[in-house]
Amino acid sequence: MSQFQTYLQLGFEHISDLKGYDHILFIIALCAVYRVEQWKNILVLVTAFTVGHSITLALAALNVVSFRPEIIEFLIPVTIFLTAVFNILNREPSEKKIRLNYFLALGFGLIHGLGFSNFFRSLLGKEESIVQPLLAFNIGVELGQLIIVAIILAIGYIVMNFLNAKQREWNLVISGAAAGIAFILMTETAFW
Repeated sequence: MSQFQTYLQLGFEHISDLKGYDHILFIIALCAVYRVEQWKNILVLVTAFTVGHSITLALAALNVVSFRPEIIEFLIPVTIFLTAVFNILNREPSEKKIRLNYFLALGFGLIHGLGFSNFFRSLLGKEESIVQPLLAFNIGVELGQLIIVAIILAIGYIVMNFLNAKQREWNLVISGAAAGIAFILMTETAFW
């Protein structure tokens, strides 16, 4: 397996690993407010998250930034909780709110990237360049996220079109569940 394939696989596994379900939960919370017809908005949103994620991975790999891991482990569920609460409070996503979601996803991606940065730095070892490993890893992350998005959109489509649930009901159930799980994670990772 080539170096590119190795890092691609690591990125994919990082985002789709059920043991690290916090990333999956975040993607689900991001998607809860959208319908299948809004797939372009979701792609931009998920890509904004990946951009933020890759920025902090690169900065951490280059030893430009460093944060205490326990703070980041607390902030990750905070991002999930805030995303879910934002969904609950917003009845219908307007263009202005959708643009705000992009910036929130980018910012929250910065935090999530820090959560994996120490492990990623150790993976790099004595690599001469981080460009190819970082690119491959983030392509893997993006592919994993797109699969999660496809699954959540398919489930949402079934629930709304065959079980006749309204978009608002779907959003409230998914976002409420994400907020509840995130709150539990916040209490478990409180660092003070």
